[in-house]
Amino acid sequence: MKILIGYPPTKSKKGIALLSQNRQFQWFSNPSYIYPVVLGTAATLLKKKGNDVKWIDCVAEKKSLEDFIRIIGKEEPDIFAFETKTPVIKKHWEIINLLKTKFPYIKIVIMGDHVTSFPKESIKNSKVDFVICGGDFDFLLNGLVEFLDKKIKKMPEGIYHKKGKKVINSGKFQLKHNLDDLPIIDRELTKWTLYQTEYNISRKPYFYIMSGRDCWWGKCKFCAWPILFPKFRVRSVENVLDEIGELIKKYGVREIFDDSGTLMVGKWLKELCEGLIKRGYNKKIKYSCNMRFGTLKQKDYDLMKKAGFRLLKFGLESANQTTLDRLNKGVKVKDIVEGCKMARKAGLTVHLTMIVGYPWETKEDALRTFALAKKLMQSGRADLLQSTILIPYPGTPLWKEAKKNKNFLFNPLDYEKYDMRGPVLKTKNSNAYEVASICGQIYTIFLTPWYVFSRIKAIKNLDDFILNLRGVKAVWGHLKDFN
Repeated sequence: MKILIGYPPTKSKKGIALLSQNRQFQWFSNPSYIYPVVLGTAATLLKKKGNDVKWIDCVAEKKSLEDFIRIIGKEEPDIFAFETKTPVIKKHWEIINLLKTKFPYIKIVIMGDHVTSFPKESIKNSKVDFVICGGDFDFLLNGLVEFLDKKIKKMPEGIYHKKGKKVINSGKFQLKHNLDDLPIIDRELTKWTLYQTEYNISRKPYFYIMSGRDCWWGKCKFCAWPILFPKFRVRSVENVLDEIGELIKKYGVREIFDDSGTLMVGKWLKELCEGLIKRGYNKKIKYSCNMRFGTLKQKDYDLMKKAGFRLLKFGLESANQTTLDRLNKGVKVKDIVEGCKMARKAGLTVHLTMIVGYPWETKEDALRTFALAKKLMQSGRADLLQSTILIPYPGTPLWKEAKKNKNFLFNPLDYEKYDMRGPVLKTKNSNAYEVASICGQIYTIFLTPWYVFSRIKAIKNLDDFILNLRGVKAVWGHLKDFN
């Protein structure tokens, strides 16, 4: 079969849509295109199975709707498959309907966290042919193609479609696949050069991988990815090291970002570090990842540094213990402070992420988060940060709670408003818009003389210099986004 896979054009006056591999959707003035690992694996798997696969990311490639229509007309694919998110789902319904009007022979397949929560909704509101649920849409899309190609008799579980006027469900999706069975991603097929603008990575070329799907904690009430991956699985250490080895050999990769929701710890992490050292990869690449506070000890951070780790991205979320408990974060505020201290002592870069706009927090609570972030940054216990407005994505426990408590500032089905341009939920004893503005205020920490001086002082080579230049551009972009 001929299959087109990627992202359709998603234009807006608000900015660039960050769809790929993005847990928290946002329109960016200064775009950073993140490589979509699972979609890349899907394209590679389909090609390995003998299909004619074409990659198209209209967002990263800056393709207009007119360009996209011309490409569809020229390629005449049997299937167009793409990932969608809550704030753009209605735009994507319109594109689906347009495509089906112009090219009725094409089968259109969509996937992602939003349609996993509400699969019937897209079938009702668009002419989409198939909705794939769950995060293993590389395995499921391949199974669907084999079913349509009559290579297998049964459609994989986890796919919705329409038969006449009736919506059919092939069954509940199961995360039973062995991740080691997947091929190493074909980076040429998936146009890897499009995804080299990450602002906090200076070493090019760099590549995103995922050693696990998705987060072994998987309990945070605001996160949409546990909807896709309610069961955590991890690749074998050898499998991950083999992928890194191929990226070094073929592309001379200089940095890896492991975008598992949280990198696996314990024995697995120890073996990964030892493997990086044994193979000598720690001398060729830097390794960065997402990590949780309250998990590692000093010896773990020290080993990671020795193995070539550079940056750890931590979810601080809030400086208020009540909020951390309500979110099911499973950490204490003291764990945040101590974790930063140990990671910095090991020589690792600490990147903090935090959120404002919780319905139970006051303005003073949000400012407490700002104060903690400022203290950590100015004391040298953290290096980078990013802040977002709370978005209760449909289907998450937080969304259900907010709907039950009538916390929404608007109709919860106004999906286009879930884009971080403004608050979604009412806040306790405070103006929600005033609280949301603290998100931009947090970014002003980067502009304080002390921080600017410390960054200049830390520059040791060209990579550091480039990293700081990108950081300046990113900060101004964020200040504009949250103005």
